[in-house]
This record gives sequence, C-alpha cells and structure tokens, in this order.
Amino acid sequence: MRFIGLDVHQGFCEVAIREEGKTRSAGRVATERAELELFAGSLSQSDEVVMEATGPAMEIARIIKPHVARVVVANAQEVRAISHARVKSDRFDARTLAELLAAGMLEPVWVPDVETSALRRRVARRAALVRQRTRAKNEIHATLSRCLLGRAPVSDLFGKKGRAWLDEQQLGIEESETVAGCLRQIDFLDCEVAQVDQRLSEWAVGSQDAKRLMSIPGVGAGVAVTLMAAIGDISRFSSPRQLVAYLGLDPKVRQSGDEPPRHGRISKRGNAQARSVLVEAAWIAMRQPGPLRAFGERIRVRKGAPVAAVAVARKLTCLCWQLLTKEEDYAFARPSHVRRKLRNLELDTGAARLPTRHNGQRISSSTAERAAERELTEHAETTYKRLIADWKASGPAKTGAGATHGRAPSTPSKRQATRQAPAQTPAL
Repeated sequence: MRFIGLDVHQGFCEVAIREEGKTRSAGRVATERAELELFAGSLSQSDEVVMEATGPAMEIARIIKPHVARVVVANAQEVRAISHARVKSDRFDARTLAELLAAGMLEPVWVPDVETSALRRRVARRAALVRQRTRAKNEIHATLSRCLLGRAPVSDLFGKKGRAWLDEQQLGIEESETVAGCLRQIDFLDCEVAQVDQRLSEWAVGSQDAKRLMSIPGVGAGVAVTLMAAIGDISRFSSPRQLVAYLGLDPKVRQSGDEPPRHGRISKRGNAQARSVLVEAAWIAMRQPGPLRAFGERIRVRKGAPVAAVAVARKLTCLCWQLLTKEEDYAFARPSHVRRKLRNLELDTGAARLPTRHNGQRISSSTAERAAERELTEHAETTYKRLIADWKASGPAKTGAGATHGRAPSTPSKRQATRQAPAQTPAL
C-alpha cells in the first residue's frame, strides 16, 4: 500500500509517496483535468491519496477517487496544528501529508456530491452579491452624512419614495455622481440576486428536506436552503451534538488537572453563513408562541437576549437533525404559516398567481384558524414551562463537573435514595 500526498496549488500539485516506511518526492502534476486523469490512471486500487482542503481540492478528489482505495481531503487548520513545521516548502508539505496519512493522524473532510457543490456555490454567490449591494447602500448613506442631510424621512431609502427624495436633494456634482453610480449598482445587483433566488427556490420546491425544515418557526426558504447546503447528507452526523459542533455552535471547554471544566463562548468553526442564518431564525422563533419562545425566555432571564438567541439557534440545529433523520415535520408547526411559506416559495420560482376564488386548498388562513393555531402553540409553550418547573423542583443535586469543586452532596438524591432503599417484602 502506498500513501500519496498532494500539495495542491492553482497551477500544479506537488506529489510525495510514502512506501515501506520511506518517503520520497515524485515530481509535479499540472492542475488540469487531462493531466490529473492521466495521473489518476497511473495509481493502483490499493493506494491512498491525501490533500488539503483548498480551492480545487474537491474537484481533484472526484477525479482521483474512482482509481484508488481512499481519498482523504484534510482540514488545513488541523494539518497545521499537527505538523508545526519550521520548514515551509511545497515538497516538504507533500511529504508531511503523506507521512501523516500513513500514521493515521488525519481526519477526512466530507467531499460533497455534484448537486450539493452546486447548491453551495449558489448560496455563497448570493451572499457575496448581498454584501456588494450592502456596500453600495452604505456608500450612499455615507454621502448623505457628508452632506449633512441626516436620515431620510422614508422607511426605505432605495424604494420608490426614497429615490424620489434623493432626486430632490441638492448635492454637489461629485456627490451626485456617487449616488447615481451606487443606485445603478444596486439595480444590477437586485437583478442578480433575484436570478439566484429563483434557482434556489426551484431547488427547494423539489426538496422534501427543505420543506420539512420550513415547518419550524422562523425558518424560511432562504434559511432552509442555506442549512441544506451546509449539511449535505444528514446521515454523516450520528448525533445532534455532531451537527452542532460542525456548525460551530458548541461552547469552548478548557479543563486541566483537578480543576472543573470552564465553558466559554461558542467555537464558531464551520460554515459561518449557516450559523448566521440560524441566529436570525432564532430571533424570529423567540417572538412566536411555542416551546422555542419559552426556552429562549428561560435563557434570556439568566444570561441576556444575545446569549438566548445563540442558545435557541443551537436548539434549532438539534431540531433540524431530528426532523431530517426521522423524516418528520415539526410537531408544533402552524399549518397556515407553513402553507404561506410554501406558496411564497412557489411564487419565487415564477409560478402563476392563483385567482381569488379557486377550488384548490386554501392558502390564506381564516381568523378562526389562526386563533386555534395560536391557542395550540400557547398550550405547548405552557406545557414546556410546567415541565421545566417540575424538573427544577424534583431534579437531583448537581454532581460531577457541574457541582461545586471540593464538595459533595450531603444527602442522596431521590433517584439515589430509591436505588439504595431496601427491597420491600413481597406480598404473600
């Protein structure tokens, strides 16, 4: 068996081979499809290949994978943390990768399929377009501030009334050119974002998993698509905790010796965009009746609203894992809200609007339906609060890491007392 390390660059890949306990350099391969296919054909089915997760690494892995036993795409941060090399060269990096793979010290990164990769690219491109549009809008606000015009008297400066107000302002020639140029950029970026949104909506309409996530309060089409692009195949996460850690919502833990562990801020590793949309969805879920609002309120009283929003985002992540794994919708979903979300999703794909009167399923909700749904969700919220109150009243004393250091509970808990009590005399 050979272990082959590839140090991937834009123009070439440095190759190193470890075989029979010895590592040697094997030249370079051009980062071109024809050259890479020729290189992959020269490998044997028992070889294992490793490379860092850089730009073209995923496509290179797909080309090589059918020709070898295993392809490992390693996290670049983990590789740097393990090697701690004082020497930095392409040849040395390739040799280090091969040696680390042979020693079994590298955890592979999941290589997404073609559909998931395309979805990720569209989501990332949409985020980039929105950032560009925000910069153009901020430039206009900065121009108004320089000209001492303050805030606009309209809610949307870039809507119809806002643009009419901009046209009435007396600005210098250079400032007018700045505002006009930024408005042209905003119009162009609006069209680009709309096209990407249509493609993402078309994908979401055909995805049952995305529709399933949209049954959660606060999770719309954009949040569901972003999460599905980050998660990919849910079966690669064996527990909700793994998904939470993958999205960087797990707290940092520091512990040494006899000292109790100290939990800090969240790790913020993984997909930052997915984590951001989860927090945005958490703020919305905390304003709607239901168990999620009760959970957020319980955390907010103790640690404040920002920490509560992150805690609810973590809870949403666990909920997403449960729904996707069990292939179920959210138990406390409001059907009228879900219908409206799905209908708006269909409209985003370019579907025709329905007439006012039609024989199909009712999209809009009646007053009685909304009242009944709200009553059910409020009942679920009350039930959750009662459950937490009972749990706090009858819960055992803290032991282990959560207990006070150097002290043990003086009396056994109810569960311990039950286990330690003598068995009752059997009835004759």
